[in-house]
Amino acid sequence: MARVCKVSGKGPMTGNARSHSLRATRRTWNVNLQTYQITENGITKSVKMSARAYRSLMKNQATR
Repeated sequence: MARVCKVSGKGPMTGNARSHSLRATRRTWNVNLQTYQITENGITKSVKMSARAYRSLMKNQATR
């Protein structure tokens, strides 16, 4: 599974796309993955994570 957030573990969700006549066809909602530079123990790493997980990380760092 390539579209998985390394931090939160979120992956794509599946469901039905409903037309006006309520016909159901399968579709997927992908995670908003972005590449971020994260500094951990003085080492900069490139990590693919969701934008929501990045915002949560930055919020937790700001409160420290």
